[in-house]
Amino acid sequence: MHMRHSDEEHGPPVVPVKFILEDPEGLTDTDQVEWDLMGGEGESILEIAVENGIKIEHACGAVCACATCHVYVEKGADMLTEADEDEEDRVEEAPGLQLNSRLSCQCILKGKGPIQIRIPSWNRNAVKEVPH
Repeated sequence: MHMRHSDEEHGPPVVPVKFILEDPEGLTDTDQVEWDLMGGEGESILEIAVENGIKIEHACGAVCACATCHVYVEKGADMLTEADEDEEDRVEEAPGLQLNSRLSCQCILKGKGPIQIRIPSWNRNAVKEVPH
């Protein structure tokens, strides 16, 4: 599933977002575990990751209809929009549920950071379509 950039206005990329990848090879085809990136207010964690080559699964196309983009927010949760009821219902379906579990498609930057996100190694869509 390919995600298009949201139509929402984003601020300049001035918010520091660190991604920690438990499976860097599977997510980026590299061995780089930590990625220090910048995002703009109004941008989702999923958008920042995908636009920078981190292949977080998002089977539903980032519309909060699945839990494949499940991540852990380790720092800066108050710099992200709060989870609504739809997200809370979806994230409960994700394996490895923790208190800091969020759907990356629903985590929208609203503060100046810093933010730290962990992408679990099991975050894979087992029925992902293979391009022809």
